Amino acid sequence: EPMSKRQRKKLLKQKLWEEQKDLRRQKRKEKRQKRKLERQSRSDTSNEGSDRKRMRREVVPSTLRLVVDCSFDDLMVLKDVKKLHKQIQRCYAENRKAFHPVQFYLTSHGGQLKSNMNENDKGWVNWK
Repeated sequence: EPMSKRQRKKLLKQKLWEEQKDLRRQKRKEKRQKRKLERQSRSDTSNEGSDRKRMRREVVPSTLRLVVDCSFDDLMVLKDVKKLHKQIQRCYAENRKAFHPVQFYLTSHGGQLKSNMNENDKGWVNWK
């Protein structure tokens, strides 16, 4: 069967791709080994533990307080409640990582928001 120029090019590219598969695989393997060795050398030099733990020791708590009033969730549609839940999660996570974390409070937590959080994020009950 006669083959168009475009088809020939596609077949040639596919053939080259298949031929170089082992080379790409080997490069990925070497790259993983290199990263693994770098991680090990970094962990050997820092005997204090991970950066997060070291960072948490240097944290100075702030006197500021952040209060999120959740009493209006009955006026929201479920889509907005889910967005609020994501925003609260993000705020909590960033506050934990902060060098000067604020005191973070949720008030009037119930209704749709609480059921959504229980459904999608069971770990929120352990928040400090």
